[in-house]
Amino acid sequence: MAVNTLEVRSLTKVIGKKKIVDDVSFSVKKGEIFGLLGPNGAGKTTIIRMIVSLIKRTAGEVTVNGNNLDGQFKKTMSEIGAIVENPEFYKYMSGYKNLKHYANMAIKEVSDERIMEVARLVKLEDAIYQKVKTYSLGMRQRLGVAQALLHNPSLLILDEPTNGLDPQGIREFRDYLHALAHEGISVLVSSHLLAEMQLMCDRFAIIEKGKLIHISSMKETMEEDEKMEVIFEVSSSLKAVDVLKGQLSNTDVKVLSEDQFSVNVEKATISTINKLLISKGIDVYGIRTVTVSLEDRFLEITNKEVKEHGGVMQ
Repeated sequence: MAVNTLEVRSLTKVIGKKKIVDDVSFSVKKGEIFGLLGPNGAGKTTIIRMIVSLIKRTAGEVTVNGNNLDGQFKKTMSEIGAIVENPEFYKYMSGYKNLKHYANMAIKEVSDERIMEVARLVKLEDAIYQKVKTYSLGMRQRLGVAQALLHNPSLLILDEPTNGLDPQGIREFRDYLHALAHEGISVLVSSHLLAEMQLMCDRFAIIEKGKLIHISSMKETMEEDEKMEVIFEVSSSLKAVDVLKGQLSNTDVKVLSEDQFSVNVEKATISTINKLLISKGIDVYGIRTVTVSLEDRFLEITNKEVKEHGGVMQ
């Protein structure tokens, strides 16, 4: 039994003399949402197009549930559902009739019960008999996912799926992707919207100029630093900083305003600072930690890559 739903090994795409994708390898576990992150033009869509055989690979292998795409093409593709561009439907037909149309073209037999099952899964059961022209963009995106799930694939692949969605639509989309993952479906999703991917993905890879430069779990990346930035609200920030510099000489501290200062410390040191300030007659009105975003981590990782390998990011 395959440990990973998707295995991508040494995926490479060369056009002319230019490497669009350069020796990219990663895997997606069962029931996992895996993100491909990177700026527009980094190679994310090219990777996805090669995985689903919309374009030819120059080199590399794609395996789904242990089946190699080259040796078992039909069997492997039957395990994949994908939306690579905005899903297109017959707007004058209902959502149900559109799904029925695609079901009739599927390699596997798709029953009417399966159509209604996926409609419920993407929360369109109440609108499934309405014409698609009445659907919002978010509803059409969900109908696209329903179409991709009709043949009961193990792997769902989505390229920039939240483009054009409003905040409510993005949140709904994220929630039902989590529901799909909970059902055991693996999801590979690409995006340049870092804040959204932070909330959506279990693990992620960063693609920069066609190369995979970083891969890790979202939790590990967000908790990478031992120290955190903490902001104290006090009766006098100048007095507080003087105290800290005298008592904790190696502490990185900075005055923000008359009544606020920031300090970079380990979690255990926060209570020590609080007790110290109070003992010196300085009132402490508030303490809050500054949350590091995926955008911050992304910039750290990509800037580190530039420094280590030279050159300037384009």
